[in-house]
Amino acid sequence: MISYNQSIKILKRSKIFIGNQLIKSTKCINRVASENILSKANNPAGNNAAFDGYAIASKDTNNLNKKKSKLFKIIGIVAAGDKPNKKIKQKYQTIEIMTGGLLPKGFDTIIPIEQIDFYPNKKNPSHIVLNKKVKKNQHIRFKGSDFKKNDLLIKKGTILQSNHILALKTLGITKIKVKKIPKILFFSTGNEITNQEVIPDWKVRNSNSHYIQSLKENFLFDFKNGGILKDDDKLKFEKKLKKMLNSNVDIIVTSGAVSAGKFDFVPDVVKKFKLSSYFKGVALRPGKPILFAKIKGKQKAVFGLPGNPISSAACFRFLIYPYLQNLMELKDEKPIKAILRNSFVKKIFFTRFVKSKIYTTKNGKVEVEILKGQESFRIQSFIKSNIWTLLPSGKSKFKKGEIVDCFFPHYPNKTF
Repeated sequence: MISYNQSIKILKRSKIFIGNQLIKSTKCINRVASENILSKANNPAGNNAAFDGYAIASKDTNNLNKKKSKLFKIIGIVAAGDKPNKKIKQKYQTIEIMTGGLLPKGFDTIIPIEQIDFYPNKKNPSHIVLNKKVKKNQHIRFKGSDFKKNDLLIKKGTILQSNHILALKTLGITKIKVKKIPKILFFSTGNEITNQEVIPDWKVRNSNSHYIQSLKENFLFDFKNGGILKDDDKLKFEKKLKKMLNSNVDIIVTSGAVSAGKFDFVPDVVKKFKLSSYFKGVALRPGKPILFAKIKGKQKAVFGLPGNPISSAACFRFLIYPYLQNLMELKDEKPIKAILRNSFVKKIFFTRFVKSKIYTTKNGKVEVEILKGQESFRIQSFIKSNIWTLLPSGKSKFKKGEIVDCFFPHYPNKTF
């Protein structure tokens, strides 16, 4: 049996290759940018109005004051989307401009409409009246002040979200290169597992496949359900593994049949293949029997999860997801730091993932409570929880007030 930290090191060096693909920028939600994305245009595209108002040449106001006003002739109007055809031909001219309208040649400042006096009247003005010096470059959004062409827009390794789509479309980027999504083929195992709704007491409803499938959008993988393998399906599983080697499946994940029982066939089958990496049994709870293997000479991997639903959930979160992160070339996930509300004791040599509830106090402190019912068969505490607390090996007693590391169960920490 190896430590949790050792298992993570093995997973990191047992990376399989996941290629890239070109997709429409509008279809990039929860995809990972596989290269730096540069701006294709300036934003704003040209100098434009930040407010509705009137554009003038600021130099025409240099000698104005309350005792010396001047009429500026209105020579036209520019709305957002209009080509700015008008330009200053002589002194003391102005043009009405709407928010977003491009500033015509010769004009260098804008006066908001709320500050304007009109002549002869507001309803049908021919001129505006100015009686003070106006500074240059007022109320203008300048060309390229947000992004210049070829500026870095999105970094490689970014998990793309709706705000990125807005930026990509604004700057004229229609296609981007992203990491392909890893494909997982999942098998439940055991004669006791059934998809029936009404069952006798000796049967168990299939929940692990549905739980893990529900995580695919947040944890960046495709899911295919391989069905249920019975206790005597050892040969069938071996055939499935052989078929996987020549398929587009990247990772096979099993649930159950991974421990040391008479019908736990997954380890024996996996070890029949040539492997470049392998471990079975990690000093963690829940999830101690977990198995991992990388097929030698192939870009394929196998995870064998325990059959217990909570153990399966914990192993996916803390072993399979870090593996997926590495495949997608994402940075290591950072824990949420929280103050422990209650004490907890565990075995010193084990890493524990404990069902917990995280709170923010009135004073803005982040606190976490370790819930009662930590046994891996207990679902009630899993429902009540909203966070996993990771308690590392090398320490047995964790006291109230200590700072601990926490991870959301159903989405990565880094998306928040």
